[in-house]
Amino acid sequence: MDRIMAAITYNRICELGSLSAAARSLGISRPMVSRYLDEMEKWAGSRLIHRSTRRLTLTPAGEKTLEKTRQLALLSQGIEGEATGVTPSGTLRIACAHFTATHLLNPIIPEFLSRYPALRIEVDINNHPVSLVGERIDLAIRITNVPEPGTIARHLGTCRSVLCASPGYLARAGVPTTLDELAQHNCLHYSRFSGQSWTFRDGAKGEVSVAVNGNFSAGISSLLCEMATADVGLAMVPDIEARAGLESGRLVRVLPELEPQPLGIYGLYQSRDHQHAALGLFLDAVKGYLAAKDVR
Repeated sequence: MDRIMAAITYNRICELGSLSAAARSLGISRPMVSRYLDEMEKWAGSRLIHRSTRRLTLTPAGEKTLEKTRQLALLSQGIEGEATGVTPSGTLRIACAHFTATHLLNPIIPEFLSRYPALRIEVDINNHPVSLVGERIDLAIRITNVPEPGTIARHLGTCRSVLCASPGYLARAGVPTTLDELAQHNCLHYSRFSGQSWTFRDGAKGEVSVAVNGNFSAGISSLLCEMATADVGLAMVPDIEARAGLESGRLVRVLPELEPQPLGIYGLYQSRDHQHAALGLFLDAVKGYLAAKDVR
């Protein structure tokens, strides 16, 4: 049997989670999909997928084989694309946080899909590092100054934050005038961090960190911003998240002479070779949007 077609079929089974869905997607029969899967397992010399009535799960050998067959399929598509000039197709899987999906991806995905109608995009919303291979992710976009090890990290832009609170909270609790006074305030923070500290750039002292504490934490910046607007406490959130509140007066900047530490926006992927045909194009689109809109 055609091993490249077997690899493509195996990838589609893993993408869609069922043999029947893969058959419909590829326009072939369900028995033919089973034959291609059997061929892949013979080729790999091991069972690749655990089958149950509810779902398919990859075995450890299946995960390793998936990484290789994806490279084989993409290489095949790349050769075909060079010869025929076809546009990117298939499924591009992206992992990112809620803020990133809302403010960085939502504005560009409609036009990107319109430009490449044969492409399908899946976005997995999470705030934690992911296994690009194990979870079959083509691209992870993270806002951090320490990109996840074992990946290739392309810098796309910079995320700047603002320390803010509502006028009502400041009227009740007082306006902090120094970093040390933050210890006396209810500081709303991200729940995924165990030890809480906020870092600022001080023109005279360089980078300065201060421990903070509060009675509310959340994994998404929009919720922290909403709690700050509701007079709960101080929040350090991306500038773009707080912009509407700042412009309307529902939020005000706190310690405006100090700049919260900027964070890098990175696109993380597994390999420069045999990557999805749409990956580089999508990264270019994100980088271009950030540069044009000065998203911060």
